[in-house]
Amino acid sequence: MLIALFAGLGIFALGYLIVWIQQARHSSQPSRKPTPLGIGIGLFTNFLDTLGVGSFATTSSLFKLGGLVRDEEIPGTLNVGHTLPTVMEAILFLGFVQVDITTLVTMIGASVLGAWLGAGVVSAWSRRKVQIGIVLNQMNWVPGAGNAMGLSGTRLLIGIAGNALLGALMTLGIGLFAPCMILVYLLGMNKLCAFPIMMGSCAFLMPVGSARFVRAGKYNLKAAMGLAIGGVPGVLLAYYLVKTLPTAALNWLVVVVVTYTAIMMLRTAHRERQAPDMLPAEASGD
Repeated sequence: MLIALFAGLGIFALGYLIVWIQQARHSSQPSRKPTPLGIGIGLFTNFLDTLGVGSFATTSSLFKLGGLVRDEEIPGTLNVGHTLPTVMEAILFLGFVQVDITTLVTMIGASVLGAWLGAGVVSAWSRRKVQIGIVLNQMNWVPGAGNAMGLSGTRLLIGIAGNALLGALMTLGIGLFAPCMILVYLLGMNKLCAFPIMMGSCAFLMPVGSARFVRAGKYNLKAAMGLAIGGVPGVLLAYYLVKTLPTAALNWLVVVVVTYTAIMMLRTAHRERQAPDMLPAEASGD
């Protein structure tokens, strides 16, 4: 079954790469060659991504800070540029720890299905309420500690439903990594199991979504190439670090990831709550 997962991932990645290369060859964007800064951003953000922190928020901040990518092109650039490093993460971590294959396959499949079928329902929810809900889950992660390498029965069903929801939440711009790590932990699984599950889920999701941005041309080609080129070595460096971490250090890594994500979500939710609602006349441009 694990071989089938690798084969499927390879097909997804190859199909995406073909689409990207074809579009890049005919791109009308004036500059295609990535800059050293762009490659450095790819290395740094994907290093953090492999540790479970995520890459979208960090990359967006750096793009805005340096005025490197127009706001309307940031979502597409993030997806297109980070897809190949995410696939690399999955290739490395799917065999990183011997997770029960049924748990691994069903939770990855659920995330893809959730992103495809559940987006319409979840996207209607209040972003602030969703963020606060995830934060509350994160802040109650301690009771679920355990060492199980797989799930069965009710816990497996909860894991499948939870990862399907997290896949759908990606349409709201909420990353899957940290919440998935907490879900795995709360269900009593070994913390190491989170890495192949969360990275495998994103690796199957991202090529499909990124191909849409590529076909539409709604991304910055130069910046995306920088993320992809710098991202792969960033993933390899972080993988070596995670692989050599002792259990105690890994525990602290999880604490840092959870705390960081919780703070970022609460800050975003607070800003959105304080933002004045747009009047109908303003919304229509009158």
